[in-house]
Amino acid sequence: MTTHILRHGETHYSSQYLVNGDPTRPIPLSKDGVLSCGLVWHMLPLRRVSTWISSEFPRARQTASRLMGVPEPGLVVDPRLNELDYGDFEGGPFLKYASWLEQHGARHRPPGARESQREGIKRMLIGLQAAVEHPSPRVIVCHGLLVSVLHWHRERSAGDPMPLFFPEAPYVQPISFADEDLQSCVRSLLADIAAEPESDSGPRGDAEKTGAESELDVATFDRVNHPHAQRDFPDA
Repeated sequence: MTTHILRHGETHYSSQYLVNGDPTRPIPLSKDGVLSCGLVWHMLPLRRVSTWISSEFPRARQTASRLMGVPEPGLVVDPRLNELDYGDFEGGPFLKYASWLEQHGARHRPPGARESQREGIKRMLIGLQAAVEHPSPRVIVCHGLLVSVLHWHRERSAGDPMPLFFPEAPYVQPISFADEDLQSCVRSLLADIAAEPESDSGPRGDAEKTGAESELDVATFDRVNHPHAQRDFPDA
């Protein structure tokens, strides 16, 4: 019983590091994003997949459709796997949101948003947990933050607290779990979030940084789509 989880393909928004947490915006895959979907056929036995699941965002659904190749079996759309709601930062550069996040912390909701970063991660994890109710093997097409959190959990050392920022997830490169391992991973991450103090105010010392210094801290990244371990840019 296996679940393969991957980030959608590239879009013109994601290639410019612009945030999109509104599923009603028609943002499709870029040409490179479409081409990258063909590579997954060499990584996974896609013809044997029993359940296809995606968020309701066009880029995730388009990626899933490209991977499926045929319309059967039908695609399960789960809004719990959606990207974060960025509120007033919608459509703007990630660095603006990241600077706000550094100053206010992961448990605060951005202006105009319905959820904080941690609330969004919790929602995604609950959606992931529900996926095991569907027939296996499964493929889940979601967004960079969830995939990044899963990679971080696999590589973490014992006792490591959940960070504010995570290394950027590669496009359409699956991370796979047996059902028992996936459930254990989700339970552990949900426990991490529940154990965090409610009055999170962001990393120590952030209040002493200027906005420009904060942006420099999160601006060191590699724009090339290298494997996950080689990427330094944080997903929010």
